[in-house]
Amino acid sequence: MSILFDCVEVRIIAKDKNELPINDEIKAAELMVIGPNGEQMGVKSKADALTLANYAGLDLVLMNGNATPAVGKIMDYNKYRYEKQKKLKEAQKKQRETNKDVKEYRLSVTIDIHDFETRRKNASEYLKKGHKIKAFIHFKGRQMAHPELGSDVLLKFADALSDVADIESKPKQEGRNMFILLAPKK
Repeated sequence: MSILFDCVEVRIIAKDKNELPINDEIKAAELMVIGPNGEQMGVKSKADALTLANYAGLDLVLMNGNATPAVGKIMDYNKYRYEKQKKLKEAQKKQRETNKDVKEYRLSVTIDIHDFETRRKNASEYLKKGHKIKAFIHFKGRQMAHPELGSDVLLKFADALSDVADIESKPKQEGRNMFILLAPKK
């Protein structure tokens, strides 16, 4: 004799902490109800508010649970979430545009022509994307006796990028490093 059990899989989907309680998830007994067009419908019981929402074919969303009475709005919740996500992505995109990176390129006093050209090409691509460039030289040993050689290399680098970049700051020396800042042309 064998007994066959039907297994039912129950999945509990974790709600995002930013999600608002809707319909039966609302704990408040009384709500200040706002209609789908923004009109105030007065203080209603949760059951009456749910009936109004069902009648309109929309959801009852708890907008502010801390107020007395709690504020609930009748709206299409999926559309509201979609619009909210769209605004968030747009805000993130604008933030990325304003937070342009500063890319650093290390050169040397005795840099070879090919290495110089490779760095110039990479820096040019980066400048075309709208980012800034910081080219620097680290002086080793006796190179410190001739900082003008490092300055010449940095100015030559800036001159090679003059079609896509403007010099933001002239070559400056800080200890054993000398650097120049380049910004994309506007």
